[in-house]
Amino acid sequence: MDFSLPSDLVDYLAELDRFIAAEIAPLQAQDDNERFFDHRREWARTDWDQGGLPRHDWEQLLGEARRRARAAGHLTRALPVEFGGQGCGNLWMAVIREHLAAKGLGLFNDLQNEHSIVGNFPIVIMLRDFGTPEQKAEFIPGSIAGTHRIAFGLTEPDHGSDATFMETRAVRETRDGVSGWRIDGEKMWTTGMHVATHCATFARTEGKDGDARGISCFLVPSETPGVKVEEYLWTFNMPTDHPRVSFTNVFVPDNALFGPPGGGLALAQSFVHENRIRQAASSLGAAVFCIEESVAYAKARKPFGKPLADNQAIQWPLVELATQAEMLRLLIRKTAWEMDQMPHPEVEKRLSDKVSMCNYWANRLVCEAADRAMQVHGGIGYSRHKPFEHIYRHHRRYRITEGSEEIQMRKVAAFLFGKLGPRREPKPT
Repeated sequence: MDFSLPSDLVDYLAELDRFIAAEIAPLQAQDDNERFFDHRREWARTDWDQGGLPRHDWEQLLGEARRRARAAGHLTRALPVEFGGQGCGNLWMAVIREHLAAKGLGLFNDLQNEHSIVGNFPIVIMLRDFGTPEQKAEFIPGSIAGTHRIAFGLTEPDHGSDATFMETRAVRETRDGVSGWRIDGEKMWTTGMHVATHCATFARTEGKDGDARGISCFLVPSETPGVKVEEYLWTFNMPTDHPRVSFTNVFVPDNALFGPPGGGLALAQSFVHENRIRQAASSLGAAVFCIEESVAYAKARKPFGKPLADNQAIQWPLVELATQAEMLRLLIRKTAWEMDQMPHPEVEKRLSDKVSMCNYWANRLVCEAADRAMQVHGGIGYSRHKPFEHIYRHHRRYRITEGSEEIQMRKVAAFLFGKLGPRREPKPT
């Protein structure tokens, strides 16, 4: 059994580091762009007078970093080959995401915005698997180029994890001789709606509350009459691009239907495993950063005339975190490798529990590591002059989003007790 990384992946990490040093670090250093990453970061990124939205100059800087990454062939690397990428797979992306997050805050990888020089394009896979030929022709190249941006409207004010109880409705209707659908309802946490060209809006079209079948998805242009951003929800980590959006008497033609009628929840699940394993790797990387910074500080800091690191009260909590990080890395890479060995639909049937294990534990670990880093660093660790508070505030969200840790533990339990997965017991006849 060989646990070493592929040599071409190791070489690519070195290539990424060279690109960061040559292109991204100088961009971050110019024009006081450091304000977006040092103690001023929350103030610099947030337009407090415009509902707490990201500032335009902040988003422009991210766009320029992506432009340079695209030109160098990094941004689209994870895309399937048929869409101009290299299809590098889940193991590669897990290793890359951990590698970048372990560097700390920087323009090369800022997960508060789902920004990275090696991009993640889950919507492209959704379009490939569920889009009509016309949707694929328009939205796949548009999503890759950035001319089309699709927000995700699934969660509602009164319904989150219980998506099958959503109250948004879509009913058949004909307007001005055009056959289509009328949509009414509200969505929460519709991230990116301030720049989105469309919203993938989920609505019940048939069936009763609680039914998995009967929910459909529609690609609703964001400028459609009746679509309204009601408010931007201020969060633990600002700026915010997470609005509550209302849909009132919204009409879309039949060609807005995305995926099979009544089968919309399959779209919502289609990319969850790839997203979760990559996000778990990012949380692991951020945890490693917190641990390593704490070790270095404890060795350098000398209260009472001796290094802080000499104290077991400092050593042992970091030992526990480092041990957990090492074990988690092995599980993430093993799971990512196994995902690459099977067709995508098989992941849900055979590996979904392992993906959930990786994700919920990584998100918990990074919060614990950031909290411990604050404690080791003392007052300066609590300040915004260190990145730990930002890391904690950002990664804390992932214990709720991408499937709350309770939902993910429920998935693990279902596999463990034979309700789902390979241990599933046949129903009595």
